[in-house]
Amino acid sequence: MPQQQPPAVSVIMPVLNEERHLRNAVRHILEQEYAGEMEVVIALGPSADRTDEIAAELVAEDARVHTVPNPTGRTPAALNAAIKASRHPIVVRVDGHGMLSPNYIATAVRLLEETGAANVGGIMHAEGENAWEDAVAAAMTSRIGVGNAAFHTGGQAGPAETVYLGVFRREALEQQGGYNEEFIRAQDWELNFRIREAGGQIWFSPELRVQYRPRPSVKALAKQYKDYGKWRHVVARYHAGSINLRYLAPPTAVCAIAAGLVVGAAVTPWGLVVPAGYLAAIAAGSVPAGKGLSLKARAQIPLALATMHMAWGAGFLTSPRSLARRVIASRRPAVLAPAGGGE
Repeated sequence: MPQQQPPAVSVIMPVLNEERHLRNAVRHILEQEYAGEMEVVIALGPSADRTDEIAAELVAEDARVHTVPNPTGRTPAALNAAIKASRHPIVVRVDGHGMLSPNYIATAVRLLEETGAANVGGIMHAEGENAWEDAVAAAMTSRIGVGNAAFHTGGQAGPAETVYLGVFRREALEQQGGYNEEFIRAQDWELNFRIREAGGQIWFSPELRVQYRPRPSVKALAKQYKDYGKWRHVVARYHAGSINLRYLAPPTAVCAIAAGLVVGAAVTPWGLVVPAGYLAAIAAGSVPAGKGLSLKARAQIPLALATMHMAWGAGFLTSPRSLARRVIASRRPAVLAPAGGGE
């Protein structure tokens, strides 16, 4: 009896200013160890570098690669445009600086079949290309950097609230109407929330790994994490009960350090114990995080940790209520599968 052909797969990729990594990211897709049919749909934002030129070269080189415009430059709009332009029953989300492991798609398709999940995802495996990026990668994969987030640090396979990127059944995406485009960040969490509300399962597996390239400078890292903090507060206002101690740690640290500096400068030097204690903690935590790295990279881990914590905390504390009100006004109720239907 002939072996059944694996399901065809659409890989969707939102890109903006990705000239450094785009070609390599697409190569990791096209070289997947997967026997099924595949297409790659790249949604092009208004880049200021050579991203569009590289994308055009990729289209010319391989008939499986296509592009669609994303004039807003916003990630959820790019994802929706790519979903609409794609055609296969399995939809794989990849970012322009994400490198799939060789059997990523085959493993994800198997897990969808085994678990019955609507979406499966795995580990965001940060890896740098220089000392600074190595330091950021170490911070992003350490518990002192990101707490117990399984998609950063690993963990047991099982149901999850959300996962990194994701490999979806198309019917789950179409049933929910795709991504909510008001969520400039945290759009994965919001979509997975609706899928779970509708009775679908989100599945995390450490078998799935995506190599991720960290931001190349302190400024870029700070902006990234400030945005993360700002949008995490939007999520907390959008969905009461979604916050936990891990998310409250950075804003608490920002407030405590600021208060300690003020008290230390204006009242008593004892106030400086708090910021000094924080610095000692991240210095100590960077030692195991930097195991195996160069001395230059290890020396920069405390800076990477402090940037992530302080920027995330500041973003959370300054997240405007007006942003949350606008997002809440765009709330989409979860759409249940028709009776007798489903996955």
